[in-house]
Amino acid sequence: MKTKIAAMACVAGAILVLGIAVGSVYIPPGDILRIIAHNIFGIDMPEHITRNQAAIVWNLRLPRALLAFCAGAALAVSGAVMQSILRNPLASSYTLGVSSGASLGASLVIFLGVTLPFLPMLTLPILGFTFGLGTILLVMAISRRLDVRMENHTIILTGMVFALFVNAITTLMFALFREGTQRMLFWQMGSFSMRDWHTLYILAPVALAGIILIFLRKNEMDVMTFGEEQAQSIGVNIRRVKMTLLISAAALTGSTIAFVGVIGFVDLVAPHVVRKIFGPSHRLVIPMSAITGGAFMVIADLVARTAMDSVELPVGAVTALIGAPFFAYIYFSRRKGAV
Repeated sequence: MKTKIAAMACVAGAILVLGIAVGSVYIPPGDILRIIAHNIFGIDMPEHITRNQAAIVWNLRLPRALLAFCAGAALAVSGAVMQSILRNPLASSYTLGVSSGASLGASLVIFLGVTLPFLPMLTLPILGFTFGLGTILLVMAISRRLDVRMENHTIILTGMVFALFVNAITTLMFALFREGTQRMLFWQMGSFSMRDWHTLYILAPVALAGIILIFLRKNEMDVMTFGEEQAQSIGVNIRRVKMTLLISAAALTGSTIAFVGVIGFVDLVAPHVVRKIFGPSHRLVIPMSAITGGAFMVIADLVARTAMDSVELPVGAVTALIGAPFFAYIYFSRRKGAV
């Protein structure tokens, strides 16, 4: 198992370096390390490294690659929690309406020009996060009113219905307000372009705190995978643990899409790959999902910005091209196994 963990970490590290090195100008990994050492420790750079190369690495590619890794890690851990708690391999924060709520918050900013008085530059991410997290809180509240025990199928169905309702409101805004349509569409497909260190400084601590909070509940998650009745029989407060984990997972997703837009399927693909390799124990599933999801997102971003010379593709479109067939494979393989 240690060999698998080390191999996964090395692969993720290599992918991260590749995401920084490859672009319109290829920069060797050794030069990347020298540029990073220069900016952090003040070590002199070799003469063959130009100022433009140093600026490309430090100001553009490094923060972008780290942000992509951070976003992928947060989404993957969120997906692992949703699939485990709801005991459904197709469950995710998106099926519970988090992305729909965040899109509604973004549409208010883009279509109606809503701005916060004290933080105008952070209006979009703040409202996106608030609406995304607010959606899951409403779903949980409604589920609790409909079913005191908060059964998994009640939560999933409530989330799907609420997501459809919120999507309908966003669609109406598309029809009523033509200006900003292109910007809104691009935001909904996700992108890491024009992101810098400031975005990473905000998202990274939030994602790390959420992942740690979820990891501390790893034992309860292991017990709950065997059934809620068994977990309750040994003293686990099912409703409290479930609400804590679902809200934490939704916060991870909401904070991520608030800054980089809606990027799907990472939370579906990464946890499944991890469980196939490392087994069901959440002591490994949580950290390995973070590493796998981060690496997957860096690859998707690399493809998005290098696949075409003159146009940068939305990252969400790249992840969907990979994730949609994977989604279909999971669904139909489950049906085949049930027959």
